[in-house]
Amino acid sequence: MGKKLKGKDLIKLGFPQNNSVNIALSQISRYRKKETKQRNLDAAKLVLVNPEEYNGDPIWGKVAEALIQPVDVKLHQLKTERAPFSVFGEDEIDDEAKYQMYNALKLPISVAGALMPDAHSGYGLPIGGVLATENAVIPYGVGVDIGCRMALSIFPIKVSYLKGKKDQFKNILTEHTKFGMSETHKIKHDNAIFSRSEFSEIPLLRSLKDKAYKQLGTSGGGNHFVEFGTVRITDRDNEWGLPMGDYIGLLSHSGSRGLGANIAKQYTYLATKQCPLPKPVQHLAWLDLNTHDGQEYWLAMTLAGDYAKACHDDIHARISKVLGTKAVAKIENHHNFAWKQKVQGKECIVHRKGATPAAKGELGIIPGSMTAPGYIVRGLGNEDSLQSASHGAGRKFSRRACKQQFTQGAVKSELKKADVELIGGGVDEAPMAYKDISMVMDNQRELVEVVGEFIPKIVRMDY
Repeated sequence: MGKKLKGKDLIKLGFPQNNSVNIALSQISRYRKKETKQRNLDAAKLVLVNPEEYNGDPIWGKVAEALIQPVDVKLHQLKTERAPFSVFGEDEIDDEAKYQMYNALKLPISVAGALMPDAHSGYGLPIGGVLATENAVIPYGVGVDIGCRMALSIFPIKVSYLKGKKDQFKNILTEHTKFGMSETHKIKHDNAIFSRSEFSEIPLLRSLKDKAYKQLGTSGGGNHFVEFGTVRITDRDNEWGLPMGDYIGLLSHSGSRGLGANIAKQYTYLATKQCPLPKPVQHLAWLDLNTHDGQEYWLAMTLAGDYAKACHDDIHARISKVLGTKAVAKIENHHNFAWKQKVQGKECIVHRKGATPAAKGELGIIPGSMTAPGYIVRGLGNEDSLQSASHGAGRKFSRRACKQQFTQGAVKSELKKADVELIGGGVDEAPMAYKDISMVMDNQRELVEVVGEFIPKIVRMDY
């Protein structure tokens, strides 16, 4: 008997000649490659004899599922008609983003969809795309940066301090925020999230725990930021009982870092293997929530979202401590995630890839560019948008186009006009790269109402 376990060994053991053999080989290769061939055969035999006992097992559950309910993997065809949908700010959305949404609406699992006014093309769903599906989750419908979110802390500090003590505020961002792949905090903070059972029960997450611990309280590259600015509360009946007027705010934008990226990569791969689709929509492969992988992705996605929140909490706690004051209000929301939500009277999975939840009364933040205002909003619960709104201004130019068209000098000129100080950042995040946020907000007046504004003043991004 050779040292390497092969499919014929499992068939000889009694495995049926179907996909269960490939799944067993894959799981053994991924999670039990240090075990001897005989130990793996002995373990596989136990699963074969009593598969029901291994339902939900982190390693063998997928094999048990294939033995109990064999599935014939076949190419899924698109429907000829689209599921119902709505588009907000249609004239400002590029055609490619619309075509991506139209294709997504033809998936057999699609129930309804919507395009937000900041929409532009992406992988799988367009950025700004919202899609409701029936008992299925699309990893690329959630996005690579799972749980990417906004968080705003409002502090009871005089706005004049931002100008009078600008260097102090700049130093706070420089010294107490970390960005990109290599920067981490010297003093690590613990968090209850690391005691979550998913980190020990799901093999992939177990392998990512150390990295997640090191990256807690850090921000990604690209369009992620931490910035000081002025907050103007414009709603007399606001949820925090704050007097109308101006405050200093701290706004952060980031996601689940390497944890979320690796979860997205792994489960997108699994989805494409289990759910082959025509080439134009192959990035929209889904996982059935009744399957082992579907349930596991949902747990991993939820953990990544909670981890992203923990990162923002850590950022805001560090800076609040340096400021020597506590926030009088905090607003936060995901905009890359999937939720269970009633649509057309039945529970669906609503994917928001670059879209803000906007159920009736739900608070959120919609940022502009680094020189444009962002908005604190309250959802109006519009069913046509699947209770969603934009997640920002939306890109007008791609990163590549920005590098070709804009110079550092042009960026500096825009920053000077807006009286904004930038630490880090590149031309790919030039203010000119983004749509006019006032136009975007105008196109979603039926989706949200404005509670306040945030004006950026000192912006920190990755170098």
